[in-house]
Amino acid sequence: MFRDETSVQEARKLRIGISCYPTYGGSGIVASELGKELSDRGHQVHFICYAMPMRLRGAGSGTFFHQVEMVAYPLFSYPPYSLALASKMAEVAKYERLEVLHVHYAIPHAVSAYLARELCEEPCPRVVTTLHGTDITLIGSDSSFLPITKFSIEKSDGVTAVSQYLKKKTEETIGVSTPIEVIYNFINTTTFFRNSDPHIERPAGKVVIHISNFRPVKRIDNVVDVFARIRQELKAVLLLVGDGPERSKAEQMSLSLGISESVRFLGSRYSVRDLLSISDLMLFPSENESFGLAALEAMACEVPVVGTNSGGLPEVVVDGENGYLSDIGDVDSMAENSIEILKDEEKRRHLGKNARERVVQSFDSKNIVPRYEEMYNRVLNT
Repeated sequence: MFRDETSVQEARKLRIGISCYPTYGGSGIVASELGKELSDRGHQVHFICYAMPMRLRGAGSGTFFHQVEMVAYPLFSYPPYSLALASKMAEVAKYERLEVLHVHYAIPHAVSAYLARELCEEPCPRVVTTLHGTDITLIGSDSSFLPITKFSIEKSDGVTAVSQYLKKKTEETIGVSTPIEVIYNFINTTTFFRNSDPHIERPAGKVVIHISNFRPVKRIDNVVDVFARIRQELKAVLLLVGDGPERSKAEQMSLSLGISESVRFLGSRYSVRDLLSISDLMLFPSENESFGLAALEAMACEVPVVGTNSGGLPEVVVDGENGYLSDIGDVDSMAENSIEILKDEEKRRHLGKNARERVVQSFDSKNIVPRYEEMYNRVLNT
């Protein structure tokens, strides 16, 4: 059972430190949105990172940012960020009397939080670690990082994962003994919705969108390939939002397939709500998603998702109800499903309405954020 709104308001207000990667990625977005939600609920939130998280703009007066400064020293081939972060965490914890250090990503944030806790005098802040995906599936599974990843997780006072898939993957890959609680990512559905403002410019034809950090795991080539097949059947535009190592490959594919005039590379964006509000379909053919935050944002804006039945995405997108899921790399199936949705406006609207309803019922911040508050209070009372 989730707490009701009255009990939330009566809950003790906490002093919380949050560390994350402040880049255009799901973990940083979730951490930023969580910090803003906690601040709005009366808690004091201190972000401790090497740069201001991009989604932290517009945060309330209860949110603060502390930059981790790096020391340039000739003997360091690479700046020792983990140590600098630990030192800054300990400093902020002392002067701001932090009760909880909530870190997003095991490496290096959970390790730094452990060191910071060891540096602090009593009462020391409790450490809560949220696992997001590649900290387990990519970094943590590497033999050189597995021992320190396992250590940092097991030394945390509380551990969460963003999906059942990631919880199981962590237990199998890392072999941790610490209990892991699944707390899904979330959307504030009062601020994230399909914007019907007629002044938002919309391209002619159907609008297909993809949002990611353009890493190989996102399979951008599949996005372009599926869209090329859509263009054979109907007039459409593809919006590619984000940036990363696969962008040049996508540009070359668009040229070679003769669809470059219909593909728009928009780069990283602070806000994607208005872009999603003019979109008819999201393509999300990732090889592995521990959750799929971009898909959740699309669904909140009534955009059906065509993706893959891998990782944690099936916990978000229900095949046939609010989108369609295919096997990894099955561009024929994804193209067929996409064309079916785009050619049938009534079906597209129906899937979009179902998508929005699922987000409101299962992933709304008013239900998810209290679970983090409950965990904070639990670790403080043990």
